[in-house]
Amino acid sequence: MAQEHDGSAPASGTGPAGGPATGPAAAAASRRRVVWWAAGLAALLLLVTGGGVAVSHALGSRYDVPTAPLFESPSPGVPGTSAPPPSPTAQPAVELKGPLNILLVGIDPRPNVPDWEPHADAVLILHVPKSMNRGYLFSLPRDLRVDVPAFPKSGYRGGRTKLTHAMSFGSRRPDGALPDTAQGFQLLAKTVSAYTGITRFDAGAVINFGGFTKLVDAVGGVDMYIDQRIVSIHRQPDGIHRRLVPGGYTGPQMVYEVGVRHLNGWQALDVARQRYLTGGDYARQRHQQQLIKALATQVLSRDLLTDPVKLDQVLRQIGKALVFDGRGHRLHDFAYTLRDLRPESITLVGLPGASVGRGSGYVGEQLKPVAGQFLAALRAGTVESFMASHPELVQRER
Repeated sequence: MAQEHDGSAPASGTGPAGGPATGPAAAAASRRRVVWWAAGLAALLLLVTGGGVAVSHALGSRYDVPTAPLFESPSPGVPGTSAPPPSPTAQPAVELKGPLNILLVGIDPRPNVPDWEPHADAVLILHVPKSMNRGYLFSLPRDLRVDVPAFPKSGYRGGRTKLTHAMSFGSRRPDGALPDTAQGFQLLAKTVSAYTGITRFDAGAVINFGGFTKLVDAVGGVDMYIDQRIVSIHRQPDGIHRRLVPGGYTGPQMVYEVGVRHLNGWQALDVARQRYLTGGDYARQRHQQQLIKALATQVLSRDLLTDPVKLDQVLRQIGKALVFDGRGHRLHDFAYTLRDLRPESITLVGLPGASVGRGSGYVGEQLKPVAGQFLAALRAGTVESFMASHPELVQRER
């Protein structure tokens, strides 16, 4: 029987009965978390939805994307064949075979806190079927109740807790050294594999929020459909942060009305951060996915690849936004493989769930049975037909 570990895990930012935690500390945490992952994920989707040969060449010959051992047991990458080199001196990209599953985890680094433990504040999976002509992007709630397996590297003995805590527990070093983010990802990946039944991830990335605003601004902003009226908790109409006082924020609030809006960097960050709205955290997950797709779409619409100055700016932000592990393959191998995948070919999937309580307290989230059916179809290679018969799972974009 798995042991419960709610009390020993880092604070998760939720209050009783599934409601958000309140007070200055919780508000400050909310201000820092949630969208940092978007910079790296958007950058990764930029590569796999429009970079093609030009981006994969640039990554292979000029730009250094940080890497780390994000999976517990290094293993050869998925099978593939080499493409002709784009120049006499550049390494050829390798075209991989599908299906592919890529695990993306967002963290909020605290460089001023030496013993800070990484939390998995956003967990997303990009699934590309064997046909390689479509993609499915879905999220797992950070507060999802899961069984986290024992992890001898960190001394964690296993237990049932929130998904976000798996990365923290896995990052711990019994020798007293500082927490290891890559090691934390390893335990998180094992936990996600056990929950979803996806036995192997072909690549993974740890994303931080540092470059998000600059990345959006570098591509000229994004056009995004605002599907409900959003009153910002964090920003004033001029973009200045609202003042945090005991009990919450004060000052005028930025308002985003329903409709297609062109958002600059801070506005995009602000929209994807909000959770005090209809649908709560599930709506926030939807907005985050919509933002990622909007950024990838904007990159293509502005013909970024023909503008060397803008391309340089965006690629530099990629290196600042993520750490990657391709399990034997490079990031530009994935970019080359998925060069024909376009934003309109990526389906945003919303897995419905509900809060779980114990007495009067909130202990996390659980997904509804249809989510398990979706995961079963994904494993069986029938996700396309499953989604065709379950249109309610498609995230609305307009």
